[in-house]
Amino acid sequence: MAEILTIAGDRVSGILTKDAVPAAVCRDGDTVIFETRDCYDDAVVSEERPLGEKENAIENPATGPLYVEGAMPGDVLKAEILDIRLRDWGVMRSSTMCGLFCGDFTERSARIFPIRGEECPEGPRGEAPAAGQYIVFDEKIRLPLDPMIGVIGTAPAGDGITTDTPGSHGGNMDCKRIVKGSVLYLPVNVPGALLSVGDLHGLMGDGEVFICGLETGGRVTVRVTVVKGGAAHMIPTPFLNCRGRVMTIQSAADLDEAGETAARAMKEFVKRALQKDDLAAGMLMSLLSDMAVCQVVDPLKTVRVEFPLAVLESHGYRLP
Repeated sequence: MAEILTIAGDRVSGILTKDAVPAAVCRDGDTVIFETRDCYDDAVVSEERPLGEKENAIENPATGPLYVEGAMPGDVLKAEILDIRLRDWGVMRSSTMCGLFCGDFTERSARIFPIRGEECPEGPRGEAPAAGQYIVFDEKIRLPLDPMIGVIGTAPAGDGITTDTPGSHGGNMDCKRIVKGSVLYLPVNVPGALLSVGDLHGLMGDGEVFICGLETGGRVTVRVTVVKGGAAHMIPTPFLNCRGRVMTIQSAADLDEAGETAARAMKEFVKRALQKDDLAAGMLMSLLSDMAVCQVVDPLKTVRVEFPLAVLESHGYRLP
Protein backbone atom coordinates (compact mmCIF):
# COMPACT_ATOMS: atom_id res chain seq x y z
CA MET A 1 0.00 0.00 0.00
CA ALA A 2 1.32 3.41 -0.95
CA GLU A 3 2.20 5.75 1.91
CA ILE A 4 -0.34 8.51 2.51
CA LEU A 5 0.99 11.95 1.67
CA THR A 6 1.39 14.18 4.73
CA ILE A 7 1.74 17.97 4.77
CA ALA A 8 3.62 18.97 7.92
CA GLY A 9 2.46 21.69 10.28
CA ASP A 10 5.38 23.93 9.35
CA ARG A 11 3.84 24.51 5.90
CA VAL A 12 1.33 27.11 7.02
CA SER A 13 0.18 30.49 5.78
CA GLY A 14 -2.12 33.30 6.83
CA ILE A 15 -3.50 33.83 3.31
CA LEU A 16 -5.15 31.71 0.64
CA THR A 17 -3.82 32.87 -2.70
CA LYS A 18 -3.29 31.65 -6.26
CA ASP A 19 0.34 32.76 -5.96
CA ALA A 20 1.19 30.28 -3.20
CA VAL A 21 3.82 27.64 -3.87
CA PRO A 22 2.18 24.24 -3.30
CA ALA A 23 3.29 22.45 -0.16
CA ALA A 24 2.49 19.13 -1.87
CA VAL A 25 1.07 17.70 -5.09
CA CYS A 26 -1.36 14.79 -5.24
CA ARG A 27 -3.43 12.93 -7.81
CA ASP A 28 -7.17 13.03 -8.21
CA GLY A 29 -8.60 10.57 -5.66
CA ASP A 30 -5.61 10.58 -3.31
CA THR A 31 -5.79 10.72 0.47
CA VAL A 32 -3.74 13.40 2.22
CA ILE A 33 -3.04 14.22 5.88
CA PHE A 34 -2.84 17.87 6.95
CA GLU A 35 -0.98 18.50 10.22
CA THR A 36 -2.41 21.71 11.65
CA ARG A 37 -1.64 24.37 14.25
CA ASP A 38 -4.31 26.04 16.33
CA CYS A 39 -5.76 29.46 15.48
CA TYR A 40 -3.22 31.15 17.78
CA ASP A 41 -0.33 29.56 15.83
CA ASP A 42 0.36 27.31 18.85
CA ALA A 43 1.58 30.43 20.68
CA VAL A 44 -0.75 30.37 23.71
CA VAL A 45 0.58 27.56 25.87
CA SER A 46 0.11 29.04 29.34
CA GLU A 47 -2.79 30.64 31.16
CA GLU A 48 -0.28 33.07 32.68
CA ARG A 49 0.72 34.39 29.24
CA PRO A 50 -2.56 34.88 27.28
CA LEU A 51 -0.84 37.02 24.64
CA GLY A 52 1.26 34.01 23.67
CA GLU A 53 4.90 33.12 23.26
CA LYS A 54 5.46 34.31 19.67
CA GLU A 55 6.03 37.86 18.47
CA ASN A 56 4.93 37.18 14.89
CA ALA A 57 2.23 34.55 15.31
CA ILE A 58 0.08 33.88 12.24
CA GLU A 59 -3.63 34.42 12.79
CA ASN A 60 -5.60 31.29 11.89
CA PRO A 61 -2.70 29.54 10.11
CA ALA A 62 -3.80 27.06 7.44
CA THR A 63 -1.66 24.13 6.34
CA GLY A 64 -1.00 23.76 2.61
CA PRO A 65 -1.76 24.47 -0.06
CA LEU A 66 -2.30 21.12 -1.74
CA TYR A 67 -2.15 21.04 -5.55
CA VAL A 68 -4.57 18.43 -6.94
CA GLU A 69 -3.62 17.21 -10.40
CA GLY A 70 -6.41 17.55 -12.94
CA ALA A 71 -8.34 20.20 -11.01
CA MET A 72 -9.10 23.13 -13.30
CA PRO A 73 -11.16 26.33 -12.97
CA GLY A 74 -14.86 25.51 -13.22
CA ASP A 75 -14.48 22.12 -11.57
CA VAL A 76 -15.51 21.33 -8.00
CA LEU A 77 -13.18 19.80 -5.42
CA LYS A 78 -14.81 17.10 -3.31
CA ALA A 79 -13.07 16.85 0.08
CA GLU A 80 -14.09 13.83 2.15
CA ILE A 81 -13.16 14.31 5.81
CA LEU A 82 -12.02 10.82 6.71
CA ASP A 83 -10.59 11.55 10.14
CA ILE A 84 -9.80 14.35 12.60
CA ARG A 85 -7.29 13.60 15.37
CA LEU A 86 -6.73 16.26 18.01
CA ARG A 87 -3.69 16.95 20.16
CA ASP A 88 -4.22 16.41 23.90
CA TRP A 89 -5.17 19.97 24.90
CA GLY A 90 -7.19 22.94 23.75
CA VAL A 91 -7.20 26.64 24.58
CA MET A 92 -9.72 29.46 24.75
CA ARG A 93 -8.88 33.15 25.00
CA SER A 94 -10.98 36.24 25.64
CA SER A 95 -10.71 39.28 23.40
CA THR A 96 -10.93 43.01 24.02
CA MET A 97 -11.43 43.76 20.31
CA CYS A 98 -13.60 41.12 18.63
CA GLY A 99 -16.57 38.90 19.39
CA LEU A 100 -19.94 39.76 20.85
CA PHE A 101 -18.63 40.06 24.40
CA CYS A 102 -15.36 41.91 23.81
CA GLY A 103 -16.65 44.98 25.66
CA ASP A 104 -16.94 42.89 28.82
CA PHE A 105 -13.15 42.56 29.15
CA THR A 106 -10.35 45.05 29.72
CA GLU A 107 -7.56 42.52 29.24
CA ARG A 108 -7.08 39.16 27.64
CA SER A 109 -7.12 35.94 29.59
CA ALA A 110 -6.66 32.34 28.54
CA ARG A 111 -7.69 28.94 29.77
CA ILE A 112 -6.05 25.63 28.91
CA PHE A 113 -8.26 22.52 28.80
CA PRO A 114 -6.67 19.04 28.78
CA ILE A 115 -8.48 16.79 26.32
CA ARG A 116 -9.32 13.51 28.00
CA GLY A 117 -10.07 10.20 26.38
CA GLU A 118 -12.10 8.24 28.91
CA GLU A 119 -15.78 7.47 28.41
CA CYS A 120 -17.92 10.56 28.79
CA PRO A 121 -21.68 10.66 29.41
CA GLU A 122 -24.08 12.37 27.05
CA GLY A 123 -23.50 16.11 26.89
CA PRO A 124 -25.81 18.83 28.18
CA ARG A 125 -27.33 19.37 24.73
CA GLY A 126 -28.08 15.68 24.24
CA GLU A 127 -25.04 15.10 22.04
CA ALA A 128 -23.30 11.77 21.97
CA PRO A 129 -19.61 11.82 22.93
CA ALA A 130 -17.13 12.01 20.05
CA ALA A 131 -14.84 8.99 20.25
CA GLY A 132 -14.94 9.25 24.06
CA GLN A 133 -13.08 12.57 24.13
CA TYR A 134 -14.15 15.32 26.49
CA ILE A 135 -13.02 18.27 28.58
CA VAL A 136 -13.78 19.12 32.18
CA PHE A 137 -15.07 22.69 32.24
CA ASP A 138 -15.66 22.75 35.99
CA GLU A 139 -16.52 20.33 38.77
CA LYS A 140 -20.07 19.85 37.41
CA ILE A 141 -19.71 20.27 33.64
CA ARG A 142 -18.02 17.67 31.43
CA LEU A 143 -18.35 18.36 27.72
CA PRO A 144 -18.05 15.64 25.03
CA LEU A 145 -16.11 16.82 22.00
CA ASP A 146 -17.24 16.94 18.39
CA PRO A 147 -14.07 17.85 16.46
CA MET A 148 -14.55 20.16 13.48
CA ILE A 149 -12.53 22.12 10.93
CA GLY A 150 -12.77 25.91 11.16
CA VAL A 151 -10.70 26.84 8.09
CA ILE A 152 -10.81 24.84 4.87
CA GLY A 153 -10.74 26.43 1.46
CA THR A 154 -9.32 26.67 -2.02
CA ALA A 155 -7.43 29.61 -3.47
CA PRO A 156 -9.59 32.43 -4.85
CA ALA A 157 -9.13 33.48 -8.47
CA GLY A 158 -8.46 37.14 -7.67
CA ASP A 159 -6.65 38.72 -4.76
CA GLY A 160 -5.63 36.52 -1.88
CA ILE A 161 -7.95 36.25 1.12
CA THR A 162 -6.63 36.04 4.66
CA THR A 163 -7.33 32.86 6.60
CA ASP A 164 -9.45 34.69 9.18
CA THR A 165 -12.07 35.48 6.49
CA PRO A 166 -14.71 33.21 4.93
CA GLY A 167 -16.06 33.56 1.41
CA SER A 168 -17.13 31.77 -1.74
CA HIS A 169 -13.81 29.90 -1.67
CA GLY A 170 -14.56 28.47 1.78
CA GLY A 171 -11.94 29.68 4.24
CA ASN A 172 -12.78 30.54 7.85
CA MET A 173 -16.40 29.39 7.69
CA ASP A 174 -16.35 27.99 11.24
CA CYS A 175 -19.17 25.61 10.33
CA LYS A 176 -19.49 23.06 13.11
CA ARG A 177 -20.81 20.45 10.67
CA ILE A 178 -17.43 20.06 8.94
CA VAL A 179 -16.59 16.96 10.95
CA LYS A 180 -15.29 13.43 10.46
CA GLY A 181 -17.49 11.68 7.90
CA SER A 182 -18.70 14.85 6.21
CA VAL A 183 -18.06 15.74 2.57
CA LEU A 184 -17.33 19.33 1.58
CA TYR A 185 -17.56 20.61 -2.00
CA LEU A 186 -15.44 23.65 -2.82
CA PRO A 187 -14.93 25.64 -6.02
CA VAL A 188 -11.82 25.19 -8.13
CA ASN A 189 -10.82 28.73 -9.06
CA VAL A 190 -7.20 28.12 -10.10
CA PRO A 191 -5.29 25.16 -11.55
CA GLY A 192 -4.70 22.55 -8.86
CA ALA A 193 -7.38 24.05 -6.57
CA LEU A 194 -4.75 24.80 -3.87
CA LEU A 195 -6.56 23.39 -0.82
CA SER A 196 -5.59 24.47 2.70
CA VAL A 197 -6.82 23.26 6.10
CA GLY A 198 -6.51 24.60 9.66
CA ASP A 199 -8.18 26.03 12.77
CA LEU A 200 -9.45 22.83 14.39
CA HIS A 201 -11.99 23.06 17.20
CA GLY A 202 -12.66 20.31 19.70
CA LEU A 203 -16.08 21.81 20.33
CA MET A 204 -17.96 24.94 19.24
CA GLY A 205 -21.52 26.18 19.42
CA ASP A 206 -23.26 27.75 16.44
CA GLY A 207 -22.37 31.43 16.26
CA GLU A 208 -18.99 31.08 18.03
CA VAL A 209 -20.25 34.05 20.05
CA PHE A 210 -17.41 34.38 22.56
CA ILE A 211 -14.77 34.71 19.77
CA CYS A 212 -13.40 31.16 19.71
CA GLY A 213 -14.23 27.49 20.14
CA LEU A 214 -12.03 24.99 21.93
CA GLU A 215 -9.00 25.85 19.80
CA THR A 216 -6.55 23.06 19.11
CA GLY A 217 -4.22 21.50 16.58
CA GLY A 218 -4.16 18.02 15.12
CA ARG A 219 -4.18 15.88 12.00
CA VAL A 220 -6.92 15.92 9.35
CA THR A 221 -7.18 13.10 6.81
CA VAL A 222 -8.87 14.15 3.57
CA ARG A 223 -9.59 12.33 0.31
CA VAL A 224 -9.76 14.76 -2.61
CA THR A 225 -11.68 14.09 -5.82
CA VAL A 226 -12.20 16.38 -8.81
CA VAL A 227 -15.83 16.73 -9.95
CA LYS A 228 -16.25 17.87 -13.53
CA GLY A 229 -18.96 18.68 -16.04
CA GLY A 230 -22.65 18.91 -15.26
CA ALA A 231 -22.27 17.37 -11.82
CA ALA A 232 -19.92 20.20 -10.84
CA HIS A 233 -22.22 22.89 -12.22
CA MET A 234 -25.10 21.47 -10.16
CA ILE A 235 -23.42 22.07 -6.79
CA PRO A 236 -23.69 25.55 -5.17
CA THR A 237 -20.30 25.70 -3.46
CA PRO A 238 -19.39 25.81 -0.65
CA PHE A 239 -21.68 22.82 -0.14
CA LEU A 240 -21.63 20.22 2.63
CA ASN A 241 -23.03 16.72 3.09
CA CYS A 242 -23.12 15.78 6.78
CA ARG A 243 -25.10 13.29 8.84
CA GLY A 244 -27.97 12.92 6.43
CA ARG A 245 -28.33 16.59 5.49
CA VAL A 246 -26.91 18.76 2.72
CA MET A 247 -26.01 22.36 3.40
CA THR A 248 -25.32 25.55 1.53
CA ILE A 249 -22.81 27.80 3.33
CA GLN A 250 -22.60 31.49 2.54
CA SER A 251 -20.77 34.47 4.06
CA ALA A 252 -21.52 38.18 3.82
CA ALA A 253 -21.07 41.47 5.64
CA ASP A 254 -24.29 40.95 7.60
CA LEU A 255 -26.45 37.99 8.61
CA ASP A 256 -29.45 39.03 6.50
CA GLU A 257 -27.42 38.89 3.30
CA ALA A 258 -25.63 35.68 4.27
CA GLY A 259 -28.91 34.00 5.19
CA GLU A 260 -30.74 35.04 2.04
CA THR A 261 -27.84 33.99 -0.19
CA ALA A 262 -27.60 30.59 1.48
CA ALA A 263 -31.37 30.05 1.28
CA ARG A 264 -31.57 31.05 -2.39
CA ALA A 265 -28.63 28.80 -3.23
CA MET A 266 -30.38 25.86 -1.57
CA LYS A 267 -33.71 26.62 -3.27
CA GLU A 268 -32.10 26.62 -6.70
CA PHE A 269 -30.33 23.35 -5.86
CA VAL A 270 -33.58 21.74 -4.66
CA LYS A 271 -35.40 22.96 -7.80
CA ARG A 272 -32.86 21.35 -10.08
CA ALA A 273 -32.30 18.18 -8.06
CA LEU A 274 -36.04 17.47 -7.67
CA GLN A 275 -37.12 19.12 -10.94
CA LYS A 276 -39.62 21.33 -9.13
CA ASP A 277 -40.86 24.84 -9.84
CA ASP A 278 -40.34 27.85 -7.58
CA LEU A 279 -43.60 27.26 -5.72
CA ALA A 280 -42.93 23.62 -4.83
CA ALA A 281 -39.26 24.23 -4.04
CA GLY A 282 -40.12 27.17 -1.81
CA MET A 283 -42.74 25.18 0.07
CA LEU A 284 -40.35 22.27 0.60
CA MET A 285 -37.70 24.67 1.83
CA SER A 286 -40.08 26.22 4.35
CA LEU A 287 -41.23 22.79 5.56
CA LEU A 288 -37.90 20.99 5.73
CA SER A 289 -34.91 23.31 5.68
CA ASP A 290 -33.16 24.71 8.75
CA MET A 291 -31.13 27.92 8.81
CA ALA A 292 -28.30 28.25 11.32
CA VAL A 293 -25.67 30.86 12.07
CA CYS A 294 -22.20 29.35 11.83
CA GLN A 295 -20.29 32.35 13.17
CA VAL A 296 -20.70 36.07 13.82
CA VAL A 297 -17.13 37.00 14.84
CA ASP A 298 -15.16 36.99 11.59
CA PRO A 299 -14.77 39.85 9.10
CA LEU A 300 -17.76 38.32 7.27
CA LYS A 301 -20.68 36.49 8.91
CA THR A 302 -21.52 32.91 7.90
CA VAL A 303 -24.89 31.16 7.64
CA ARG A 304 -25.77 27.63 6.54
CA VAL A 305 -29.08 26.25 5.27
CA GLU A 306 -29.69 22.52 5.71
CA PHE A 307 -31.99 20.19 3.75
CA PRO A 308 -32.61 16.44 4.24
CA LEU A 309 -30.65 14.30 1.82
CA ALA A 310 -33.29 11.54 1.89
CA VAL A 311 -35.82 13.79 0.12
CA LEU A 312 -33.37 14.37 -2.72
CA GLU A 313 -32.52 10.69 -2.96
CA SER A 314 -36.25 9.77 -3.05
CA HIS A 315 -36.34 11.53 -6.43
CA GLY A 316 -33.24 9.78 -7.69
CA TYR A 317 -30.68 12.52 -7.10
CA ARG A 318 -27.24 11.32 -6.05
CA LEU A 319 -24.37 13.55 -5.00
CA PRO A 320 -21.16 13.02 -6.97
